[in-house]
Amino acid sequence: MLEEIRLRGLGVIDDAVLDLAAGLTVVTGETGAGKTMIVQGLGLLTGGRADYGLIRPGYDRAFVEGRLVISPDSPTAARVREAGGELDEGGVLVIGRTLISDGRSRVQVGGRAVPASLLAQLSEDLVAVHGQSEAQRLLKTSTQRAALDRFAGEAVAKPLTRYGERYTRLAAVRAKLADITERSRERAAEAESLRSRLADIERIGPSAGEDVALDTELRRLEHAETLVRAAETAHAALVADPAAGDGSPGAVDMVSAARRVISAEGDLDPELADLGTRIREAGVLLADVAADLASYAAGIDADPVRLAAAQERRADLAALTRAHGTDVDGVLAWAEEAGNRLLELDGGADSAEALVAERDALLDDLADLAGQVSSARSRAAHEFGERVAAELAGLAMPRARVVAVVSQRDDPAGLAMFGRKVAFGPGGVDDVELRLVPHPGAPARPVHKGASGGELSRVMLAIEVVLAADDAGVTMVFDEVDAGVGGRAAVEIGRRLAKLARTHQVICITHLPQVAAFADRHLVVSKASDGSVTRSGVTALDDAGRVRELSRMLAGQEDSTLARGHAEELLAAAAADKAGR
Repeated sequence: MLEEIRLRGLGVIDDAVLDLAAGLTVVTGETGAGKTMIVQGLGLLTGGRADYGLIRPGYDRAFVEGRLVISPDSPTAARVREAGGELDEGGVLVIGRTLISDGRSRVQVGGRAVPASLLAQLSEDLVAVHGQSEAQRLLKTSTQRAALDRFAGEAVAKPLTRYGERYTRLAAVRAKLADITERSRERAAEAESLRSRLADIERIGPSAGEDVALDTELRRLEHAETLVRAAETAHAALVADPAAGDGSPGAVDMVSAARRVISAEGDLDPELADLGTRIREAGVLLADVAADLASYAAGIDADPVRLAAAQERRADLAALTRAHGTDVDGVLAWAEEAGNRLLELDGGADSAEALVAERDALLDDLADLAGQVSSARSRAAHEFGERVAAELAGLAMPRARVVAVVSQRDDPAGLAMFGRKVAFGPGGVDDVELRLVPHPGAPARPVHKGASGGELSRVMLAIEVVLAADDAGVTMVFDEVDAGVGGRAAVEIGRRLAKLARTHQVICITHLPQVAAFADRHLVVSKASDGSVTRSGVTALDDAGRVRELSRMLAGQEDSTLARGHAEELLAAAAADKAGR
């Protein structure tokens, strides 16, 4: 139950609080007093679109807060806790929404900042707003179909859910097929290009790191004489060549001589002995280097044949790496990726065949599920029409009937059903149209064509009441659904709302005294002298106040004796009617 609504900086409302109660609460007031802003505020609290034009001039933000009493054990309370929110003592859930003039919106549920979408999810179980715009939307065939589906319940919901899953998958399969078909030439050209470049790589046959190793080998082959000469010269400096006959000792010989001198006297001083050890180690190292230099010089092969082959190989690798803009390792990595892509492209035909098979299977499933949905809708349509007719009888239209017509459109490219091809979409293959038969013998016509303004309001109210019949405990808000109605029909609307208020909290914005007379709680909205609605501008009326307000609504004069008498009569009749039920 909605316990309280607070609005600040919203339209004409400066700062106002509405204290609500169970049963039927009516809100009345002069035209332009701000009653519509109450409905706008409720729309924001139920996750409606943020309209920043509602922010009151001179304010930088508008704020709406609602206090709802819910069961702590309800699924709604569990959803609030999942979002990090909490209930106050007594199971009170506080929800708030702020519109900021710079285009931002803030939402709080149970003391926690949440996305606005959570408000819409919570409101499905808590509050249903039935305004003039909602009534107009019910005139659209898509909305009428949704209304019938809601009335039908699980009988439609289950197969329609499975239908929707397959419909979504079918769209994806068709998109892939179209891509394969439309891009077949592009894919063939891409595959041919990949094959050509892979053939070049396969012909050359590079190996990982080959370009680096080949550069090293080429430098050795191209400078073989220089390298041999350097190694031999260094070797001669380390080891004396007896055949040279110059008697010059090499570095190894000189170190050996130094080691022998130190070894002879090393026993005299440990420090000198340590130096001798180091000289010996240096001699060993020099001897090893000299041996390696000799091996290196002997291993250098100035082979012109091998040099020419290596230069040719390097040219081939250079052409390959230039073509790919990378080194040999990068070329090999590209080749691996290209090979995988080529397998994917070559497998396109197989993929197309699999997708065609899946598409055909999905179409068969869709036809079966669409048939189940259509049958369930047709069965529900009859009961729906009877339920609406029963409501219309209580709204001074006792001989009227509403017929829900379920039909399908022909489409040569659609599903094969009912002995023909029919159009299918995300909601199935059915069109649903509500038609009004105002009295026996009259033709059934679409509700927006076959009903006057007052009759249309009553038909919409009857439909909304039927749809809400299973939502016991939900707060229902009606925004001037009695527009265009008067006299006895207005009394019947008030009576129906009072009856509905036995199982729901009902809030009704109305201009009709006949409806207001049935209220359990009557709030009046009035402007201050500056044209704004403040806290004092929303008043809960006592019995005397209700007489004055109904007199104003009846005759525009609160103190008119005749109007007061009529108002008292309306209140007495409404009280007697409620007491007798």
